[in-house]
Amino acid sequence: MQAELDAPASLSKIRVTIIGFVIFTFFGYFTIGLALAILPVFIHQQLGYSAMVAGVIISLQYVTTFLFRGYAGNIVDKRGPKPAVILGMMGFVASGVLLFIAYLFREIPMLSLGILVITRLVTGFGEGLIGASPTNWAIFAVGDQYTSKAISMNGIASYGALALGAPLGVIINHSIGMGAIGILIIAVSLGGFFYAKSKRPYRGKRNAPRQSFLQVFKIIAPYGICLALGGLGFGTISTFITLYYASLNWSGAVLCLSVFSLLFILGRIFFENFIDTYGGTKTAIICLALETAGLLTIWLANQPHAALIGAGITGLGFSLVFPALGVEAVKLVSGSNKGAALGGYGLFIDMSLGVTGPLVGGVASRFGMEYIFPFSMAMVFIGFVFAVVLNYRKTIMPED
Repeated sequence: MQAELDAPASLSKIRVTIIGFVIFTFFGYFTIGLALAILPVFIHQQLGYSAMVAGVIISLQYVTTFLFRGYAGNIVDKRGPKPAVILGMMGFVASGVLLFIAYLFREIPMLSLGILVITRLVTGFGEGLIGASPTNWAIFAVGDQYTSKAISMNGIASYGALALGAPLGVIINHSIGMGAIGILIIAVSLGGFFYAKSKRPYRGKRNAPRQSFLQVFKIIAPYGICLALGGLGFGTISTFITLYYASLNWSGAVLCLSVFSLLFILGRIFFENFIDTYGGTKTAIICLALETAGLLTIWLANQPHAALIGAGITGLGFSLVFPALGVEAVKLVSGSNKGAALGGYGLFIDMSLGVTGPLVGGVASRFGMEYIFPFSMAMVFIGFVFAVVLNYRKTIMPED
């Protein structure tokens, strides 16, 4: 593996180097965040479709994300992360164009909704390609020993981008209109595209035979399943919080998502060393327990400020779930398969977010909006139990 820095390089330089690559994640998820908070309301209130339809349309993104995660992992392992990042940015450019067109046809609901279906699929293509590629790019540059830091900082970039993009999207939508959001997505994505073109390419060492993506996927699946269960809490907040607040006649739904993201970022900044100190599975156990408590708080909240507290606890809990379980998953494969491993591991959060829309939307339609958070809390608690089992297996069978 090539190394951009000498071994004794300071940790601050390592961080700066990692930031230079995970900024592509920020670009990608900023464009996703811009549309995330406004599309459910646009589909439900302006186009006149149900909450479940809105959830399904939002979740369509994760279909193509799922399909292209493996493709991105193969590109990373064969050609390096740079080509995957460039393709991802091109996908986001196209999604901005399509979102603008969907807004133009808002007076024809069926046509607008059809264009939004394509928009979400193209957005998923961009996310699938951008997914783990910047993380791999950073790891190739600084070395395997900084894997947990690269994964953590990549998560800060993604959720920080969502925290910034979602409220900004609402502000732009209210003041100018959804068409302006499409134009901003195009501009940001083009900036990321040209910056990626200027970056030095890196590739990992081929120190062992490459396994098929399916083989790698099976190896990391136990940790991915645990991640997927934990991801349902975030998926419920990000997709349905605006409709949940509306059902209670509360204001400030976007602030709830921002508080979640802020505490998520602070958790990764201040507690990232927990993974190296206590291990990935033990850290995940603590985090999933905290996330469960946060969702319980939102469920029981009878005022918006109480729900904000619950969102903050949930964000803090979810903050280290991805890197904690990811570090353990990546350890199971050789350097020649790390791109596929991170890509396959990321698929589980995509699957989680992908099923959140129709699954939680179905719960809302069948039982009422007030049941979505007890449902997601139960799923995250199952993830907590799964993490306990993984830690137990690792303890009694350390050779695994």
